[in-house]
Amino acid sequence: MTDLSLIQYVLIALIFIWSGFVRSGLGFGGAVLSLPFLLLVENQPLVYLPLIAVHLLVFSSLTIVLNNRRRTVPGQPMVGTVDWPYLWRILAIMIVPKLVGVLGLLTLPANIMSVIIFSIVALYSISYILDKPFRSNSKVVDGAFLMLGGYISGTSLIGAPLIIAVVAQHLPKEKLRDTLFALWFILVTIKMAAFIYAGVDLQLIHHLWLLPCAAIGHVTGLRFHERMMSAETPVFFRLLGGTLLLISCIGLWKGLSG
Repeated sequence: MTDLSLIQYVLIALIFIWSGFVRSGLGFGGAVLSLPFLLLVENQPLVYLPLIAVHLLVFSSLTIVLNNRRRTVPGQPMVGTVDWPYLWRILAIMIVPKLVGVLGLLTLPANIMSVIIFSIVALYSISYILDKPFRSNSKVVDGAFLMLGGYISGTSLIGAPLIIAVVAQHLPKEKLRDTLFALWFILVTIKMAAFIYAGVDLQLIHHLWLLPCAAIGHVTGLRFHERMMSAETPVFFRLLGGTLLLISCIGLWKGLSG
């Protein structure tokens, strides 16, 4: 990230504030809703992906720890914000495709993959906006989406839309975000190990100014999440659907224009 103008640096800072807000507000979308804009500023995905990955590791773990400390009542059983049994079940489905994606053992045309993925996610998002969430009633379909989401998260960091489309059906809203955070932490740790093994520059110097930017967005997103949790369930799912539809439109635009 060199030879950029002052305007480009300001835009990158604003995008990372946005990324932090989306990540903590909804529990997903930090990469998908920021990477397309970052690439418009400077088309260097291997510069931004390690930055996004480190931010996710820092803020997801911090949020889970703080949330669980607040819910701990002396003398009473701990009520966690992460559904660990469900997390391990879906991780078992996703881990092999994830590793395949990380190792680059299977290569599919990026534009075709994007169009398929975001078309499916767009259908999900519309069903949430209409307050009629899609239910596959099929473990095979759910498994296929999780496997494809795992593969996409291995090749990049944008597999969240397919994964959330499945997970949101099975978790209560009060556990959805933190369970996703725990899942992202595990998946991104694998991706970071691949970056380090491949000798990718982790852009450590840029964390000095981008971590505070992401922190501003993170704190704002936490407040937004608290208000959203107090809203009625249909409102929550409409917000979820609106976010997914926005993600889908950005993804389809990039896939078709590529």
